[in-house]
Amino acid sequence: MSDSLVIIPTYNEKENIEKMIRKVFSLSVPFHVLIVDDGSPDGTPEIVKNLQKEFPSTLFIEERKGKQGLGTAYIHGFNWALKKSCEYIFEMDADFSHNPQDLIRLREACVKGADVAVGSRYVSGGKIQNWPTDRILMSYFASVYVRAVLWVNIRDTTAGFKCYRRRVLEAIDFEEIKFVGYAFQIEMKYTAMRLGFKVVEVPITFTDRVEGVSKMSSKIFKEAFWGVLQMRTKKIEKRKTI
Repeated sequence: MSDSLVIIPTYNEKENIEKMIRKVFSLSVPFHVLIVDDGSPDGTPEIVKNLQKEFPSTLFIEERKGKQGLGTAYIHGFNWALKKSCEYIFEMDADFSHNPQDLIRLREACVKGADVAVGSRYVSGGKIQNWPTDRILMSYFASVYVRAVLWVNIRDTTAGFKCYRRRVLEAIDFEEIKFVGYAFQIEMKYTAMRLGFKVVEVPITFTDRVEGVSKMSSKIFKEAFWGVLQMRTKKIEKRKTI
């Protein structure tokens, strides 16, 4: 098993998934890939299973029944990774909004001392491409709101492109992670910081998906708004066992 595992949740990503998998495997650093699929009816799991014939020892899939939420998909992947020998565990979207080449830079940040490396749109050097202005403003001010409420020094609080050191995921009690959308991404960063782990931001260029359908909804934004207020008073302790 490689020391670096990329977890990619999927739901109806047939247009992107093969290209994404092949791109990750073409990188100069050896990454393994775990697909966590929530019952995609478009044939995404079948594409992944067919690719496993070509990549039998580096490509894995976990299939779940029905859409259960982004956060639970990642936690499923985290638990899977912690049963293996993975040291660097990544979150990444399937739709190429995250550039696979940046996996190397996120990993390097953790190798050099970070516990969590966040692919950030809002630090110097970070960019957003192909998003409408209203979406950019909503995302930016959501991060401003989170920083103000939670007192965290992270500029891209909702970012979903990350690398975790194993010890971080070993310390987090996943049963206490309550949210599934944008709020999940905020809660994981906030929990890591509250537990004393070092979180750094690495500038990336975020590009809106070209193929497939966005999973964003107003429900996800509402969860993040109210969820942040709940996090402010949450008691956070390290997990006692894994």
